[in-house]
Amino acid sequence: MLFTLPSDATLYDALIARDPAYDGRAFVGVRSTGVFCRLTCPARKPKAENCSFHDSPTACIDAGFRPCNRCHPMHALVPDDPAVQDLLTRLDNAPTRRWSETDVKALGHDPSTIRRAFKRHFGTTFLDLARARRLQAGFTTLADGGRVIDAQLEAGFDSPSAFRKAFAAMIGLPPGGFQKSALLKADWFQTVLGPMIGVADNTHLHLLEFADRKALPAELKRLVTSTKSGVAIGSTPPLEQVKQELQSYFGGQNATFTTPLALHGTPFTKDVWRALQTIPAGHTRSYAALAETIQRPTATRAVARANGANQIAILIPCHRVIGADGALTGYGGGVWRKRKLIDLERQYL
Repeated sequence: MLFTLPSDATLYDALIARDPAYDGRAFVGVRSTGVFCRLTCPARKPKAENCSFHDSPTACIDAGFRPCNRCHPMHALVPDDPAVQDLLTRLDNAPTRRWSETDVKALGHDPSTIRRAFKRHFGTTFLDLARARRLQAGFTTLADGGRVIDAQLEAGFDSPSAFRKAFAAMIGLPPGGFQKSALLKADWFQTVLGPMIGVADNTHLHLLEFADRKALPAELKRLVTSTKSGVAIGSTPPLEQVKQELQSYFGGQNATFTTPLALHGTPFTKDVWRALQTIPAGHTRSYAALAETIQRPTATRAVARANGANQIAILIPCHRVIGADGALTGYGGGVWRKRKLIDLERQYL
């Protein structure tokens, strides 16, 4: 399970020992090689500072790692499903291939059966898994200073327009929309709940969202408009700080964030966001209680809208607001993430 994984130190010891107890439960991403492995992988062991540990192959792929060709970490989870094994092998052999349901059917597989099988084993469909590997390869190329055409080819797109369209749909800006000299920098990094995208200047964090949030493209466009600044791919001190603080937070060590935040909203919306930051980790509030906190007891619906407009996930903890009946209600990053965050924070009580 997601929050039963031990500390990174314990997992690194298990990696060195090739401990089979964590097989299928924990995976290691190796930054120096870009691959992820089972802890029992026979390959030469990496240095601890080059390792990040994840609870699923999907989380590793979301972080930009590709499966190891020696230990086949994805195959180990579905030993009795030959159809899934077949498609995983084909994806390993051609990670930038553009797959469709027609391709899956041509191989003799029923697309709906494959869709359910991948959702069951990996929490995502085969087509989405293949698409994520392609697009993240392109993002990594851009982050390393590569040209847009190089990123397009790395992602396996024959058409520049198709690559721009897919990239824009994912994060809201086409590859050419990033400006190297821009004050705002965007970075993609992994957490135990999936990849996040942060945007910051040299002093403040402006945006922090899960990369698969549907509102991300619109949020990024609004940010560009409000700041009258372009966006570059890269990192800044606030982005590095928030990465470290999130690692500590998810590791159960500290739920306090000190990264400076830049809030973009109306005075009322900012009041709601500041009130959210006063809710201690491990506690929840109703929308009505939050309205009382800002001395606007009749503004429950407006408070809910401001809550939903939050562009800095986790640090402004809108996930700690629930319905009056205790229901989790909506969450931009997905109700499943809201549940995981609330469960995680119980250890901070």
